[in-house]
Amino acid sequence: MTTLAFPVLTTTRLTLREVTPLDAPSLLTYLADERVVTQMGLDPFQTEADALDEINWYHSIRTEQTGLRWGITEHATSDIIGSCGFLNRSSRHQRAELGFELSPAHWGKGLAQEAVRAVLAHGFNEWDLNRIEALVLPDNTASQRLLERLGFQREGLLRQYEKTRGQFDDLYMYSLLKAEWQDGSVHNKNTL
Repeated sequence: MTTLAFPVLTTTRLTLREVTPLDAPSLLTYLADERVVTQMGLDPFQTEADALDEINWYHSIRTEQTGLRWGITEHATSDIIGSCGFLNRSSRHQRAELGFELSPAHWGKGLAQEAVRAVLAHGFNEWDLNRIEALVLPDNTASQRLLERLGFQREGLLRQYEKTRGQFDDLYMYSLLKAEWQDGSVHNKNTL
């Protein structure tokens, strides 16, 4: 069981913190939006109970030490406007998968990139990850552009990799290596 304090990350405009059951209404606000959850392979959330299930999943991956998910807030408010973090962590292989989403009300402001950059730094510096992966639907061009700006390389297409919402989805595999990321800046900007 996890006994360490939840690591709070702070950026210029954001605080990334633990998500609690009190945040369920904030999560429901954006996870009820088809534009957000389609890219996650989920159906739109209908109730706060759906949001509480998501929060319980955040807590379970932390307890199992297979991941960590931060709620994204702006400094001026405590409302969660998105989340970002790791899942499918392998300590043995020093790798984890990155996931993130942001409320459409906050798209186009560079907030997702700011949050992801902080989480990447935590993964490489605190968890000593060597490789961070991200799986992205082919039509999610905004996330692909964000990852590429941060130095991720597209490694290929995983055909019918996941079954979500009753269908098999293709996913692009992206990765960023620790050697390409030092002190928050990208040292290898080669992308496909």
